[in-house]
Amino acid sequence: MEEPLPPPPPPLLPQAAPPPAPPESAAPAAPLDGDPAAELAAEWNIPPNAPACMERHLERAHYRADGALLLGASGLNGRCWTGSLWVFAEPRRAPSEGFCTAGVQTEAGVADLCWLADRGILVASDSGAVELWELEENESLIVNKFCKYEHDDIVTSVSVLAGSSQAVSGGRDCCVKVWDIPEQTVLHSYRAHSDAVTCVASCPGKDTVFLSCAEDNRILLWDTRCPKPATRIVCSACNYLPTSVMWHPQKSDIFVLGDESGTVALVDTKNPDSALSAAVHVRAVTGFAFSAHSSPLLASISEDCSVAVLDSDLSEVFRNNSHRDFVKGLSWSPSDDALLTTVGWDHQVLHHTVPLPAGEASGINCVKE
Repeated sequence: MEEPLPPPPPPLLPQAAPPPAPPESAAPAAPLDGDPAAELAAEWNIPPNAPACMERHLERAHYRADGALLLGASGLNGRCWTGSLWVFAEPRRAPSEGFCTAGVQTEAGVADLCWLADRGILVASDSGAVELWELEENESLIVNKFCKYEHDDIVTSVSVLAGSSQAVSGGRDCCVKVWDIPEQTVLHSYRAHSDAVTCVASCPGKDTVFLSCAEDNRILLWDTRCPKPATRIVCSACNYLPTSVMWHPQKSDIFVLGDESGTVALVDTKNPDSALSAAVHVRAVTGFAFSAHSSPLLASISEDCSVAVLDSDLSEVFRNNSHRDFVKGLSWSPSDDALLTTVGWDHQVLHHTVPLPAGEASGINCVKE
């Protein structure tokens, strides 16, 4: 005979919730005054249309005459390569997104950029486009004015010609193009190079003259007034592929040349074999900038992660190795002649104080009382 099952256990009685803590037992909120983190959060104010996050790879930096800093960034990781443009009224805040004056996402990486007058931004895009953007709404908004796909590959370099109504671009499609900015059209398209164009540079004070260099080991001096506008410059001081060129700001016949070995040369277009050269870097030169001093200093940057500043004899007066990846952009501050700003693929924006030449004074200390 089976034994009867035991009776079920009595049901559990619901437990009452604990009484809420009296208001007087709550911890008081921490005051905001004097709290650096709270003050920082209060100032964080991303302008309209600005991306929430800046891409890691900083490509270019350019100061405007009033001291505003323009940055171009690219995202070179992942399946989609995007980019962005940023303007900082306070350059020391860069690259913190929340302290920018304006920012905008671009459809592709930013290979090069420069200011066009006071509010325009000319961009060389990885998409093959040359783009013009403009600051509006009290400079809190960056608006696209045109985007022209005239190159068949990445646009590697852009430069605004004297007068600001025309510009020149170079790309990996071996082409050099001259643009009419107000008409948004290409005036001239040249295929004088046989490999990717690495840099173009306008000549100060001459709206038809510029330089180009390319991976075909050719440096070309251009004058669009001539029936055959390109003249080859042969410089024996640089034996490797040219990577960067820039005109001297005070001497229209002199330009500086950098190559993939890290050599820097000052070249006279009338006598290129007499070029003054120095082994400044150990890897490719990525850019130059002349200071505004009466005897300009020359700053150079490189894929060796270093920043160097040279005098007129190409003797080194300053060097910094704080970057941890390729240094890609540089610009001298218009408000302090001793301040040089550099950016790189390590996402750093570094501000360097450079020793001044004898007889020069820093602009920041030259304000009359």
